[in-house]
Amino acid sequence: MARALSFAIGGAEYTVEPVKVDRKKLYGWSEVHAYDDSGNECVLVSTDASGTVIIPRDGVSLGLLSQDGHWVARNQLKTVTLDGQDADKVTSSYNRVNVLADKATDEDVLDCSITSFYHLASADPGLVDAVGDDIYRFEYCYLDSYEPSPAFLMTSEIDGKKELFMLIGSPNNFTFIGLDGAVSADEPDEEEDEEDSDEIDFGMF
Repeated sequence: MARALSFAIGGAEYTVEPVKVDRKKLYGWSEVHAYDDSGNECVLVSTDASGTVIIPRDGVSLGLLSQDGHWVARNQLKTVTLDGQDADKVTSSYNRVNVLADKATDEDVLDCSITSFYHLASADPGLVDAVGDDIYRFEYCYLDSYEPSPAFLMTSEIDGKKELFMLIGSPNNFTFIGLDGAVSADEPDEEEDEEDSDEIDFGMF
């Protein structure tokens, strides 16, 4: 059973179960299988640096070591801010009421790389009407997390009926440098022109 999200907007609360729209459902998928000469399916394994020791599947994992080379368990780690203070963990979106108060623009959505896409088909009509033609932004995290993702709630028409959708993204942090010193693609490069116009000095040979 899918986990339910709770939203608050216009003084009312709504609960809805998001259904992930998977690429496989839209476009299908393909699989590649390898077989040996006897028709047995091959199994992917790893080898050590020398290539002489075969490591079976799931025999390799990542670990964390301290500066003195001792093993560090993940529960011993903590997240801190740039000034060294303990970071605040954000409660999972499924364990809190997500207040829809921050309206977003089309540009806000386009400034993010959308990583997940959900259809809220079971949304109450009151929630769909409350969102209307606007886009609402809120912080989303599946589990308690220090780094919530920007999420957007919006409607779209399907067969003449408004449906609610949720987009989870990752912000694209582009730095605007400015237009000063911009060069047109049609303008030749001065350095290249100088190199091309240099005469060959046969005395160099």
